[in-house]
Amino acid sequence: MSKTLPSYNVTLRIELPFEPRATATLVKEFADFGAIVTGVDMVESDESNLVTDITAKVDDIEHAEQIAAKLESLEGVHVHGIHDSTVQAHLGGKIEIALKRPLNTRQDLARIYTPGVARISQLIAKDPEQARKLTVKRNTVAVVSDGTAVLGLGDVGAKAAMPVMEGKAALFKKFGDVDAWPICLDTTDTEEIINVVKAISPGFGGINLEDISAPRCFEIERRLRAELDIPVFHDDQHGTAVVVLAALINALKVVDKKIEDIRIVVSGVGAAGNAIIRLLLKQGARDIIGVGRNGALGPFREETGEERNWLAQHTNPRGQQGTLTDVLREADVFIGVSAGNLLTGDDIATMAKDSIVFALANPTPEVDPIEAGEHAAIVATGRSDYPNQINNVLAFPGIFRGMLDVKATEVTDQMLVVAARAIAETVLPEQLNTNFIIPGVFHPTAAKDVARAIRQEFKNPTVA
Repeated sequence: MSKTLPSYNVTLRIELPFEPRATATLVKEFADFGAIVTGVDMVESDESNLVTDITAKVDDIEHAEQIAAKLESLEGVHVHGIHDSTVQAHLGGKIEIALKRPLNTRQDLARIYTPGVARISQLIAKDPEQARKLTVKRNTVAVVSDGTAVLGLGDVGAKAAMPVMEGKAALFKKFGDVDAWPICLDTTDTEEIINVVKAISPGFGGINLEDISAPRCFEIERRLRAELDIPVFHDDQHGTAVVVLAALINALKVVDKKIEDIRIVVSGVGAAGNAIIRLLLKQGARDIIGVGRNGALGPFREETGEERNWLAQHTNPRGQQGTLTDVLREADVFIGVSAGNLLTGDDIATMAKDSIVFALANPTPEVDPIEAGEHAAIVATGRSDYPNQINNVLAFPGIFRGMLDVKATEVTDQMLVVAARAIAETVLPEQLNTNFIIPGVFHPTAAKDVARAIRQEFKNPTVA
């Protein structure tokens, strides 16, 4: 069996003939099938039959169905159902609206709605900026997607993207105390998306673009940034870039190298790769090679697409051509935001001494982390089951918390750098080592530290 994933917890309700070792027999059947039993709960029992709920960790739902089929083949055993805890956690959605003020009396109603609300509307009509103070705009972000580039799934459409965007909204609330709402658009037309987001923008203090395929995402973000007076943040680009920079800042400390001296290879030149390269250049990197499906980008070749061609003309100063494995030789840093299993441990062995590998493709990294670790000094992935998980949740809640607090009208490159440095600094010097270059996603102060750093850098120190 493949490695058990903790996200697949299932409960099987099983009816079987009573005998003293009945439940022990069931647990053994699960174990023989590669599952890990975590709970046995008796539902009913009499002298002839018993009904029990067995909770177990399995590889996936197909694995659970195979176990159920095996149990059904046993004499007198019947499986009443399989309850997937992940599905259960999504029933009815994961977020809700809650009241912030009491609404129990006529006086409450008069203040919150008619007639009192009319005075608030008049105040905002006279001074539109009051909307940031007197409405949910003060603390609300729209998480906007068309479902065309959902991580690990691709183009699943607007409805299937909703659970992902709901999850994003839940993370905003948990880590940044930001009220976010999923807005999944049933269109892939660039102009229509831009117009819809502009139309709904009065009710939000920021826009978080999510899982929109390239190259449309570049145009959508660029236009919205230019035409709106609230921050527009594309997390697939800028959230990833911020956390990669934070991890690299600390990784370079561990191996005692400077960003201006190293050679960096980035596999994947879509939304994430583009933003990573641009942010690293602003941080002082001088020698970066971006690699796409057709090999290394560089000034020797025109590329289709404005963003991709900009990278070609502003990177690869040595004009190095070839495949990913060709340009990886003697590189100090590999950053992968592309596809799984592109490299082997032998490829990593060709890199420079004390190399750094960020293999971020999910769920399968560009190179097996164990193999990479045999040759690289530091390895990071996007997965939670290896050290050094590079996860955007370290960035976007704190960034938006800070931007909302200072009433920012745009996202700037300096904000991204400030956020990256704040994340890096949450790992104390005495904690820093090859297995700890980035804080965990549940770090108690990471988001607060990012928000505080943005407030301090961009004023409004009175905000708590």
